[in-house]
Amino acid sequence: MAPTSETLTAERILVATEEVLRRHGPAKATVVDVARALGVSHGSVYRHFRTKAALREAVTKRWLDRTSEALAGIAADEDRTPEARLRDWLASLFAAKRRKAGLDPELFATYSVLAGESGEAVAEHLADLTGQLERIVRAGAESGVFTAPDPAAAAGAVFHATDRFHDPCHARAWEQPGIEAEFEAVVELVVRGLRAA
Repeated sequence: MAPTSETLTAERILVATEEVLRRHGPAKATVVDVARALGVSHGSVYRHFRTKAALREAVTKRWLDRTSEALAGIAADEDRTPEARLRDWLASLFAAKRRKAGLDPELFATYSVLAGESGEAVAEHLADLTGQLERIVRAGAESGVFTAPDPAAAAGAVFHATDRFHDPCHARAWEQPGIEAEFEAVVELVVRGLRAA
């Protein structure tokens, strides 16, 4: 194993782990493979991540956080109406999930497996996403655009109503003809349901 001149950081380990997962898949990828890719001992990797499970949880969180971070700006953009923010947020979530599934299907499949193992990372991700939706719904309720006595419950309902367009278990349907029209119809129904009378 060749010595590395770069400082070993958690971020470098996570990048290498993603590459190893892409090559070997979640069933065969090992910490030794990650260490080999970095040119370090597996003990060096364990100094940053105490267990293989911790490493897999961290790489899953990093992957999920990319989506959350991209959507956070839309949720926080108070220069747009709550309805525009809601529509854009849902469209961006769908586009991000489709992009991940379409551009790198092997890695997407790997992360789907890892997400099933990573209860805490997934729970945090879902809480973050529904929190962003709640912020949008609350802004709509406060401005009188939406009727939502309980913005948290309404945000959860919106998230579940649009599940087909962001839950990885539906990824195969995302490339079917007519999926965009189906998405638009669901979003329109959701927005009409939230609008104040």
